[in-house]
Amino acid sequence: MADGSPLLQVEDVYAGYVQDLDILQGIHFKIYPGELVAVIGPNGAGKSTLAKTIFGLLTPHRGKIVFNDKNIVGLKSNQIVKRGMCYVPQIANVFPSLTVDENLEMGAFTRNDSLRSLKHEIFATFPILAERRRQRAGTLSGGERQQLAMGRALMLKPSLLLLDEPSAALSPLLVNSVFERVQQINQTGTAIVLVEQNARKALAMADRGYVLDAGRDRFEGRGADLLNDPKVGELYLGAGRVR
Repeated sequence: MADGSPLLQVEDVYAGYVQDLDILQGIHFKIYPGELVAVIGPNGAGKSTLAKTIFGLLTPHRGKIVFNDKNIVGLKSNQIVKRGMCYVPQIANVFPSLTVDENLEMGAFTRNDSLRSLKHEIFATFPILAERRRQRAGTLSGGERQQLAMGRALMLKPSLLLLDEPSAALSPLLVNSVFERVQQINQTGTAIVLVEQNARKALAMADRGYVLDAGRDRFEGRGADLLNDPKVGELYLGAGRVR
C-alpha cells in the first residue's frame, strides 16, 4: 500500500479558525493511493479541522499540502474537487428538499457525460438508495442520509474521499452498515481518510491510523498496531486499550 509517492501529504501544517490561534500545531500526515487511513483522537484534538484544512475550507497559516504532486494550499474547495478529492462533512451533507436522484445529480456538477452508468454503480454500492431514489433526502433515516452523502461524493469518481465522522449519532446497527459501505468503497481503489470517534472500528478496518492530540500527530502506524497499543488507549480513553 505504501509503495511509491503519497497521494496526499500534509507537511508541518498550522491552521485554525482565528488568527494567531492555531488548532493544528505542526501536523504531518500522508495517505497513499488506495489506502484507508483512520484519524482518531480526543474531542478537540483537531481531527475535523485537519479534514477541512485539507479540503481548502481553512487555509493553513504555515506548512504545505501536496495532492497528486501539486501544492493545493490556497486553492478553493471547488478547485480541489476538480483535482480528484471529495469531502463528506458530518452534518448538512445532503440537500433535504431534493430527491435521492437529484442529490446524486448535484454531486456530478463538474461532469458533462451521461450519469446513468455512474448512478448504476452508486445504487449497486448502496442498494437502499435505489429503493429510495424518488424520495426526498430530508425524509431519509440518518444512516440513509450518510450513504447518500457518500454516494453523491462518489459521483465524481474521486481518487481521495474525506469522511468526517460518518458514524456520528447513528445506532449501532446503522454504524455497522455505514462502515461496511466505507470498506466497500475503499475496495474499489478509492483512498479514504476516515475521521472518526469510533476508534476501535476505525482502526480495525484501517491500513494505517493517526492519533491526534492537542493539534499534533502523536502516534502513527498500522491500524491493528495502534488498536492494541496501551499508550494509544491511555491517551485516547484514559485506559489501557482503545475501545
